[in-house]
Amino acid sequence: MQQKLMLMASRKLRFAIFGNLYQPKKSVSIQKLLACLAVRQADVFIEREFYAFLTTGQKLPIEGVHVFDDGKFEADFVISMGGDGTFLRAASKVGDKQVPILGINTGRLGFLADVNAQEIERTIDALYAGDYAVDTRSVIRVETEGQAIQGYHCALNDVAILKRDNASMISIHVTVNGDYVTTYQADGLIVSTPTGSTAYSLSNGGPIIVPGTHVFALTAVAPHSLNVRPIVLSEDSEIRLTVESRTHNYLVALDGRSENLPDTTRLTLSKAPYRVKVIKRAGTKYFHTLREKMMWGADQRG
Repeated sequence: MQQKLMLMASRKLRFAIFGNLYQPKKSVSIQKLLACLAVRQADVFIEREFYAFLTTGQKLPIEGVHVFDDGKFEADFVISMGGDGTFLRAASKVGDKQVPILGINTGRLGFLADVNAQEIERTIDALYAGDYAVDTRSVIRVETEGQAIQGYHCALNDVAILKRDNASMISIHVTVNGDYVTTYQADGLIVSTPTGSTAYSLSNGGPIIVPGTHVFALTAVAPHSLNVRPIVLSEDSEIRLTVESRTHNYLVALDGRSENLPDTTRLTLSKAPYRVKVIKRAGTKYFHTLREKMMWGADQRG
């Protein structure tokens, strides 16, 4: 902690900001954030697309910042302004840079982006004081035999293998560490990290997995057999997937970024050689967040 505080005091801090382009009513939050950083004389870098949205689309007078493209930035902290989708996009741009990410929630649910707009000033103060924690989250790496996946080929939340549009169900042959597991006859299969266990996997009956648990979960989407249940595997497993489809193609979605692949393309999923760093406010408790977001214990009777 002492070393962290000395770092904060010794030089200007650099912040790279990503934002949601579809929330015009939330522009007051970015103005509040930029004002906090200006008082601290921080070096601020804003993703070009978000900068254009703010200055051209929202007509905000933003001065004294730098603009960057894609993942071409250097920073001490990354700030994601939006919901969990924006956070996942920011994480894909951070990649293996090992820059910790703070999620400011201007969306709705927000498991990853869990700082609300009213807490911006207090949270920035905490960053400068070194009063925060960093969670390290596992990432899934996807490799292909056949057609390559375009762009970033890792996922913080999940990788989903899905049928296309109105096509009939697909067959997904699964092996783990060379051992045949089963063939899923289903609309798809989700391979999720603990971070992604409360997302698409959960909506399909998958388990909630506490972050820091070093596992992946396999959850079928609308399986043909009622006997099919989620499977939890060590994150050190190598998962190989072969797909059969009547349309001879399928979708692979990495954190919601989908791409069409021919069914001759085989996938190998494994733990990425790096983890994503997520900033959490000091004292934040996972199960408190879970109860709040999932509304556990709330009386739904009206």
